[in-house]
Amino acid sequence: MNEQKIDVAALPDRLPAARLGLLVKRVKDGTISGKIAKEVFEEIFGTGKDPDQVVRDKGLGQVTDEGPIRRAIEQVVAANSDQVKKYKGGKTALLGYFVGQVLKATGGKANPELVNRLLKERLDRP
Repeated sequence: MNEQKIDVAALPDRLPAARLGLLVKRVKDGTISGKIAKEVFEEIFGTGKDPDQVVRDKGLGQVTDEGPIRRAIEQVVAANSDQVKKYKGGKTALLGYFVGQVLKATGGKANPELVNRLLKERLDRP
């Protein structure tokens, strides 16, 4: 709002409560992540479009299908064998590193909670 010099009084016209509420709902129901919500917010604020339309048009929905996420995990694990050895050696804080790599490999679209769970399962296997 500051960048575009928009008066607070004009906010309801630029971003109706129902539209903002729908954006929050899409984060809560897992359709999009908080990170993606920022991008959607900018678009709906700038254009007045519906959040669902922005998500569809830009292909921003979260990936919740385990298949593509597991494939990305396997690629990341294969490419980072030294880090895997460190993780298995007790440096479990590296889980965050692996999560970041999987999210990067999926263009930030993978559901982070699902990535965490699947990665932990994969890395904790003997």
